[in-house]
Amino acid sequence: MERDLFPDSLVVGNDSKIVLCVLDGLGDLPGPGRKETPLEAAHTPELDRILPASSVGLFDPVAAGVTPGSGPGHLALFGYSPERYTVGRGVLSALGIDFPLQAGDVAARFNFCTLSDGRITDRRAGRIPTDTNKKLVAKLRTVTTPGDVRLFWETEAEHRGLLVARGQGLSGELSDSDPQVLGKPPLEVAPLTPTPAATASAQRFNQILKSAERLLASDHPANGVLLRGFASLPDWPSFDSRYGLRSQAVAKYPMYRGVARLLGMRVQDAYQDLDDACRLIRESWQEGDFYFLHFKDTDKAGEDGDFDRKVAAIEDFDSIVPRLLELGPDVLAVTGDHSTPARMKQHSWHPVPAVVHAPATARPDGRSHFGEGACRAGTLGHRPMSHLMSLLLAHAGRLTKYGA
Repeated sequence: MERDLFPDSLVVGNDSKIVLCVLDGLGDLPGPGRKETPLEAAHTPELDRILPASSVGLFDPVAAGVTPGSGPGHLALFGYSPERYTVGRGVLSALGIDFPLQAGDVAARFNFCTLSDGRITDRRAGRIPTDTNKKLVAKLRTVTTPGDVRLFWETEAEHRGLLVARGQGLSGELSDSDPQVLGKPPLEVAPLTPTPAATASAQRFNQILKSAERLLASDHPANGVLLRGFASLPDWPSFDSRYGLRSQAVAKYPMYRGVARLLGMRVQDAYQDLDDACRLIRESWQEGDFYFLHFKDTDKAGEDGDFDRKVAAIEDFDSIVPRLLELGPDVLAVTGDHSTPARMKQHSWHPVPAVVHAPATARPDGRSHFGEGACRAGTLGHRPMSHLMSLLLAHAGRLTKYGA
C-alpha cells in the first residue's frame, strides 16, 4: 500500500528520540454542574510546565462526527489511515496475548456479559476478576462446532477474552453480536458479504454463542458472551520500515500490545504500574528511537461514568512526566486514542486534545493549562489524527524537504 501522507523518500535517519504517551479515552465533556472536563479539572503541574516549549491542538481519530474504536484510534495515532487500514479487534486481542494466530484463522474479541430475561444488563459482567474469567473460559472450552473447525477460547483480563476459529472455508466478514447498548438482547452474527463462506461462518458462530449461553446460564453475573471485531491477519508494512525507527511499545493491556505487535513494534513485558512503565522505558532507552506508552485508567473511568476517578487517573500520569523528560526525548507527545466522556460512559466522536513538546522546534501557544479549551485555540489546529505521526517526525528532524 502507498504511504498515507508522504513518500518514503522524505524519511531520514538521525539519533533523535520520540515518546508518545496515549492516555486512553482522554477527551471528555464538562461533568454535570461543572464547566470543566476531567483534563481541565485535573491538577497537572508537570504537563503545564512543558507548555512554554510545546504546541497543542485537537485531533479527530477517524473523521468529524465518527466515533472510533480503540483499534482505528491507535492506527491513526501511528499514521495508518483508519479508512485504509482496517482490522477487527479479534486480531489485536490475539496478538496482544501472544496467541499463535495463523493465516485463515478467524479471531473475535469477547466480553462476558450479564443477561436478564435474554436482555443485556451489563456489557462487562461487573468487570469480573481475571481468575473468574479463567474458570469460565475453562468451561467454554467444552463448546464444540461441527466439522473440522477447532475453537480456542482464551482469557485476556477481567471480562475480556478471545475466541479463535481455525479450519477451512472460514470468513471474518461478520457483524458483531454486541449491540453496545443495555436493555437489548445480543444480536445475531450476520455475514457482511454475500459469500457462502461468510454465510456459513455466521451460522456457525451463532450456534457457538447459543451453546455458550446454555453453558453459562447459572454463572451470574457472567452468564452470557458478546462477540465483536471478527477478523483475520492482514499484511501491512511495518511501523519501523515506514518511518526508519526502532520502536518500543510499553502497554499493560493485551489489546494495545496487539496493535503494536501487528505493526511490528518490539513489545515490552506488560507493566504493573506507571513506575514500572518508566523503568521499562529507561532500561531500553538505548535500544529504541520511538516509545509508545499506553495508559488505560482514563478510559476505564470514563466508561464507568466516574468523572472524579478520571481526574485522579490524569493526575497519576502527570506525576511521571518528569521521569520521562529526564531521559531526554527530543519530542514528547501526550494525547488519547479517542474521547470517552464520563457522562456518556462510552467512546465518542469528540476531538482529542494533544500536546507536542519539542523544545527546539515547537511554536508555543502561550497556554498555562493543558485541556480541551486550550487545545481548541492551539497552533496545531484541529486536524486528522493520522497527521500526528508526521508532525512528530518533523519535530524530531526525521523528515526532509519535499520537492525542489
